[in-house]
Amino acid sequence: MVSRERVQGVLDRVRPFLQADGGDIELLTVTGNSADVRLTGMCAGCPSAHMTLHVGVEAAIREEIPEFETLRLV
Repeated sequence: MVSRERVQGVLDRVRPFLQADGGDIELLTVTGNSADVRLTGMCAGCPSAHMTLHVGVEAAIREEIPEFETLRLV
């Protein structure tokens, strides 16, 4: 099972990239091997948010935590 601390650690590493574009990411819950997040700031309404979330953030989590399954945007 994936821990909240491990997911948060990865999000803390990718956060500066989101903040550079005026956005941010908030970890809401970790359940099993999946996590729910919320995008804030400029990322919340960005048309590229889905791509950023899955190609950037989710890929970074899976690289660090191979057993991670799903990143859900809430």
